[in-house]
Order: sequence, then C-alpha cells, then structure tokens
Amino acid sequence: MLKEEAKKRIEKLRQVIDHNRYLYHVLDKQELSPEALDSLKHELFLLEQQYPDLVTLDSPTQRIGGKPLDKFGKIKHDVPMLSLEDIFKEEELYDWKKHLKRLDSKSNFEYFCELKIDGFAISLIYENGLLKTGSTRGDGMTGEDVLQNLKTIESIPLRLKDSKGVVEIRGEVYMDKLAFEKVNQRQVKAGESIYANPRNLAAGSIRQLDPKLAASRDLKFLAYDIIADLGQKTHSQEHQILKELGFKTDKGRICKNIQEIISFWKDVFKNRSKLPFLIDGIVINVNDNQLFKSLGIAGKSPRAGRAFKFSPKQTTAKIKDIKIQIGRTGSATPVALLEPVQLEGITISRATLHNEDEIKRLGLKIGDTVVIQRAGDVIPAVDKALPELRTGNEKLFAMPKKCPVCDTELMRPKEEVVWRCPNADCPARKRENFYHFSSRKAFNIEGLGPKIIDQLVENNLISDPSEIFEIQEGDLLSLERFAQKSASKLVNSIKSKKGISLPRFIYSLGIRHVGEETALDLAKRFKDINDLAKASKEDLKDIAEIGPVASESIYKWFRNPKNLNLLKKLKEVGVKIHSFKEESLKLSDQKFVVTGSLDSMSREMAQEKIRVLGGDINDSVSKNTDYVVVGKDPGSKFKKAQQLGVKTLNEQEFLNLIQ
Repeated sequence: MLKEEAKKRIEKLRQVIDHNRYLYHVLDKQELSPEALDSLKHELFLLEQQYPDLVTLDSPTQRIGGKPLDKFGKIKHDVPMLSLEDIFKEEELYDWKKHLKRLDSKSNFEYFCELKIDGFAISLIYENGLLKTGSTRGDGMTGEDVLQNLKTIESIPLRLKDSKGVVEIRGEVYMDKLAFEKVNQRQVKAGESIYANPRNLAAGSIRQLDPKLAASRDLKFLAYDIIADLGQKTHSQEHQILKELGFKTDKGRICKNIQEIISFWKDVFKNRSKLPFLIDGIVINVNDNQLFKSLGIAGKSPRAGRAFKFSPKQTTAKIKDIKIQIGRTGSATPVALLEPVQLEGITISRATLHNEDEIKRLGLKIGDTVVIQRAGDVIPAVDKALPELRTGNEKLFAMPKKCPVCDTELMRPKEEVVWRCPNADCPARKRENFYHFSSRKAFNIEGLGPKIIDQLVENNLISDPSEIFEIQEGDLLSLERFAQKSASKLVNSIKSKKGISLPRFIYSLGIRHVGEETALDLAKRFKDINDLAKASKEDLKDIAEIGPVASESIYKWFRNPKNLNLLKKLKEVGVKIHSFKEESLKLSDQKFVVTGSLDSMSREMAQEKIRVLGGDINDSVSKNTDYVVVGKDPGSKFKKAQQLGVKTLNEQEFLNLIQ
C-alpha cells in the first residue's frame, strides 16, 4: 500500500476504532464484536509499523482505553495498567523475537507462557496484608473503585498471609462456563433475554452499583502479576508466589525458544474445550523481570510481552470483487472475493452474500471493508459492512441477467429471493450435482472429492452420476496425480459404495427441498424407491412433515424422463438400494444428543444411524432428551445431561443399543 493511500486508511481506521471503543468502554454498548474490533486494531498497528512517521499521539495504538464512567470513585494507578499487543500468526511471533534481539542482542531470551483468559482486568492493593483497594483498568492511568463488588468474589483473599507494606496484585475477573449457563437459565425462566458471552457479563457485574448483584453471579478471579518486590526475579516465580499468597493462578509453562511457544499454543488450542472457562489465546512474557523492564514500552504495550491469540470467529476483510456461483438447483449465489484473512485458523478468501436482497440490506459495495464470521463448519458469511471506511472508489454491485457459466437468462420465481439458472444441463449445475451425489451424507465415496470430479468432467469421463460406477483404473491413469495404486484405490472405493440405504439414496438425488430429514420421512412412508416414484401428489401431501412446496418438487422430479432414466441406469450399473423394510424403527420417537468424538464412527454417521432407526437428533440437551451419547472430550452438553439427570451412553452402550 502506497503511503498516501495508507494515510487515508489509517485515518478511517482510527475514527471507527475510537467510535467503537467509546461505545464499549463508556456507554456499555457494542456494535462490533471484540474479534472484529481486534482485527481493525491489528490492521492499524501493522500500517503504523510500516509507516512510523504516520503515528500520532491520539492514535488508538498509543492509548489504552476510554475515560472511566462517573458511576464510581476514581483511583489512579501508580504503575499504568498496560495492555498487550496481539499477534495471530507464527510469522509475527518470529518477527517479534527478531525485534527483541535488535533491542538487546546479548541477552538469552527465555519466555513464560500462560493462558489468556477471556475476562476483565482489575487491580487489587493490599496494605500490610489487608485488601484496601480494588479498581478496574479504566484508561490505564485511572480506574474505577469497585472494591465492594470485588469483595464478593470468594477467590479474592481479603487478607494475605505474612505480607507487609503495599502489594498490588493484578489479574482477571471472569465467569466460568457452568456459571454462565446457570445465569442464562434464570434469564429464560424469568422471560428475559439471555447474555451474549461470559466476559461481558462478568464486566457488567463488576460495574454494577449494587454488590448483591455481583455476589449472585458466581464470579472468579485469576491472578497473573505482582507489582511489588517480593524477591521474584522471573515472571514464573511471580506465579509461584501468587499461589503461596492464596490466589488462583495459571501454572503456565517456561519456553526456551519460539518453537516451544508454538508447541504450547497448539496444545492449549487443542484442549481448550476441556477448560471450565473461555480463553482466546496465550500470553507470552520475557521471563526475566529485569530484562522485561529494560526493554521498555512502545505505545500502549510492553515490548517484552505479547498476546498470541487464536484465530477469531469474526474478523474484517476487504471485498475485492463479487462473483456469481451456480448451485446444483440452479441458485445464483453472490460470493464476495476477499483479500485473504485468517479466521479460526483457516485462510479465508471467499464469503457468501446469500442473495441480491441481502446485499441491498447490508448496503455494501465492491471495495468495502466488511465483518465476516464463521461458526463451526459453516461457509463464512458477510455479517455487516463498514461504510465509514470508504474512500470513494467503491462500486455498486449489479446482479447479472444471465448465467455466467451457460449464458442462460436467469429467472427469479415469485415469492423467492434467489435468482436461478433454469438450464438443467448447465455445466455448473451438473458439477455441483456430482459433488452432492458423492458427498458424505449421500453415497459417501471416499477419495472422490471436488478436484477429482472436476477432472473427470473436464475429460468427459462422466456425464451423469451413474457413470461414476463405470470408471476403470485405465480411465484414471491419464489424469493428473493418478498412479496405478491411487487409481486402484479409488475404483475399489467406488465399488464398495454400490449398496446404500433408502434415505441416503433419496438424499443423493439432489431433489430440491429434500434434505436429510425429508429423505428419511419419505423412506419411512414409501419403504421402496419404486413406490416413491409412483406416488401421487395426494400421497405426498398426506405426509404431515412435508409441505406443499416440497411435495410439488418431489412429484415433478419423478415425472421427468431424464431423472427416471438415471434411476434405471443406476440399477443397471449395480447400485443396490436397501429397502427400508429391512430397517428396524426401534428408536422411534426417542430424542438423542451426540457429544464428543467416537472411535468406531464419525458423529455424523452416529446421527444417521439414529435417524434410520427412527430416533430424533437434537442440538441441545433438555429435560425432554432421552439419551446423550458421550464420546471422547465431550463438551458442556455432557455436564448439562448430568445436571438434568438425562441418561448418558458411552460408545459401547450406544453400539449395543443400535445393533
């Protein structure tokens, strides 16, 4: 980015960050998630590192927080409460190490790493062992006096053992997962809205004037720093002293080099779901306290400390362009092409915009900076646009009139928000149908992913799904990255999938409005694919779980000669559909929740077996749940099942049940 362009971008970023910091710290409001705001601050920090002469005294990177509220008395911090600069990539960790070595080339750097708990920073001051002062971070120089609220937290000692003089302890007030769930359960019972996350609830509880409210929230405190000379030479020794003083603290780990830091970070990331509280990364400090101090402060943070965060569920990115993607049912979906960003540990360069109406609702343009989010395995989506960051060079998006693949005129059916390509022979639609047919929830052909399907289509080896089962080893050897062994492996994988249950087969056909649940409902009602093919409109409408739109779609699919020919060809190549009469409905009307990982099968496969046997799958545990299947590393659902007295099944008990 050229300097003049960077200057304009920096000015815009500062305005947005300051506005959101004021909302959050002063008005207790939130427009952007903490992750999205962190992303903007990180972008600003990197730009100012690239152009140091553009850094100004009023930049958000040069101060710590907004002014404190007037609800409490003010307390001045004798030693400023600094915050840490965030890093998100391993490369940035190595860059930080290089920077430290430039500042001090002679010292050997040892690091202390600890969990970065998602809490609310506070300061506790003890005089001759008695707790005298408790305050928030505030703007880093002056905080709010919240002593009475902090005294309600059991994990904060009111007196320190064998302590003389003034000792300041710093740490985080937080709420663990179980306590957060209990508060939200009370909210639901009272007909009130639930809270978004434990961190905001903990912060809000401490900043209430009535200490009784804080006492009701089961808050906790985790200590991480001592501002006093108690004989400690290293940060790791401080943690030992904190424990001796009666504080809960993270044991952390001493790391000799960057590789050990990364290893610790990965271990924590892998096991974070087992923790009783939420974390968003690790904190890294140069372990030697004297060296830490000598390296000094840059802007708002100490040079010798960093927060190595996990990739967020929300971040910001810039839209380079918007393209149209054609789905298997002809849906024309606008997709944002992004400047690549990290989101939950994955590099993201695309995000769905859903449809034309959604683009209008968001009010976004090509070139906008947007907030994108991703939950679990869901495709990243644009959550909101940030028009205040515009430069004037952004462009409006116009929905194309024709399919970008086959040039057929797009249509928008009445009462629908989606434009569609009506051409059933559109190459894009056919390709998406192949992806769907071989997917895990359909025929589940291992090794036959989108890239291989693309090669098969481009080399005219398949024109409809039945031809997948006619592929020979010799057909594959001419394709890129295929040798005798890999070709043989894929052919054997295809052959092994010729037998399929009726619900999976119905789902594999890609009939519009027919998902897993509808496919199962159809299988229960008709038992055989031939019976389903002969079903009248009245037969379909009689199924309570299937609405008129889906009924019409199913009826039309089985009246299309091309589709009937596909069924005939699949039978000819040896595909055997297991009649639903062969399946028992022994789990009929029983509700299941599956949590943790199983050794014998994937979670999705376990859920499918439950559905085939007539059971229902639920996402959350309630008093109406019949069984919770518990695998390795179960989450909060297991604890909730225990609290509610819901019967739990280990893997072997589950296998015994479904046999």
